[in-house]
Amino acid sequence: MNPTSVVLPAVKPAPSPYLSVVIPVFNEEDNLEELGRRLLGTLGQAGRPFEIILVDDGSTDRSWEIIAALHERHPEVLRAIQFHRNFGQHAAVFAGLAAARGQVVVTLDADLQNPPEEIPKLVAKIEEGYDAVGGWRENRQDSWLRRLPSRLVNFIMSRVTGVPLRDYGCMLRAYRREVVDSINLCHETSSFIPALANLYARRVTEIPVAHAPRAAGVSKYNLFKLLRLNFDLMTGFSNFPIHLVGVLGILIALMGLGFGLFLFIRRLFVGPEVEGVFTLFAILFVFVGLNTFGLALIGEYVGRIYREVRARPRYVVRQVLGGGQDQPGAP
Repeated sequence: MNPTSVVLPAVKPAPSPYLSVVIPVFNEEDNLEELGRRLLGTLGQAGRPFEIILVDDGSTDRSWEIIAALHERHPEVLRAIQFHRNFGQHAAVFAGLAAARGQVVVTLDADLQNPPEEIPKLVAKIEEGYDAVGGWRENRQDSWLRRLPSRLVNFIMSRVTGVPLRDYGCMLRAYRREVVDSINLCHETSSFIPALANLYARRVTEIPVAHAPRAAGVSKYNLFKLLRLNFDLMTGFSNFPIHLVGVLGILIALMGLGFGLFLFIRRLFVGPEVEGVFTLFAILFVFVGLNTFGLALIGEYVGRIYREVRARPRYVVRQVLGGGQDQPGAP
C-alpha cells in the first residue's frame, strides 16, 4: 500500500477545525512522505476535525511537488502554501498561523526529529487550561555544537521574557486560538514566535517530548545561524543589552579615571617609567573591544528600526492549495 494512502476515520470536514498543525518546510523531500503518513494516522485516530498546513519556504528540491501530491490525495484536511523564495523558518510559521483556523494550533518541524505522535500529549495539556504548551526535547539527539547554543538561547529568553522554560528551541508547541490571534496582530518583520507567544499567554507550561535523530536530509541551522539568532533575540525582546553596555561604559570610565589618578600619583613619587607600557596597551585593547561591541549592539537596534520603517512584507506567497484558494496568493 502507498505509505501516504492512510485510511482516515469518517470525520466530516468542518469549516473551523478543532486542531490545526502548522509545519514549515524547506528542502525536506526525503521526509515528507513519511511525515504525511504519520500525521494523518495520528490525527485521524483522535476523531476530531483537523487540518494540516504545510508551508514551503522556497524549497529548491521536490518538496513542493510532494506537498501538492499530498494535498491532491487529502484535500479535505491538508492545505499548502508556497513562498516565492526562502524567507526563513519563522516567516513560514507566521504564514501558517495566519492561515490556521483551529481552536488549538500546533507547530511542528518537517524533519521528524519531533515525532508527530507526540501531538496528542500537547493538545491534552492545552485542554487542562493552559494557553501555551511547549515541548522540551528529552534525550535530545543532537551534537553538542547544537545543544550548547540552544542552552544559551534558553538562558537568554527565560530572563528576557520572564518565563523560564527548558527548551525554547523546540518547534513542537501548542497554542490556544486567543494566543494565535494575538500573534497575528504583530507585524514586526523579525520575531521569535515561542517568546512572542509567551508575552500573550497567561498560563504557560512545558512537557517532555521524544526526540529522534535526523533520518534524512540535513539541518538548516548551522552554528553561525544559531549565534545570529541569539543576537537577534537579545535585541528583539528587551533593551537590557543596551542598558548593560551603558553600565559597563560607566564602570570602565570610572576604572580608567582611577587608573589615571594612580599613574599620576605614582609619577610624582616614583618618576617617569616605561616598563608598564604593554599593560597599558592591553587595557586599551580591552576598552576598544568593548567600545566596538557597544557600537555593534547599537547598530543592531538601528538595523531593526530600519527594517521596520521600510515595512516590507515578511514573505511573498506564490501559491496556495486548499481553503478555497487554489491560486497564487499574498500575505
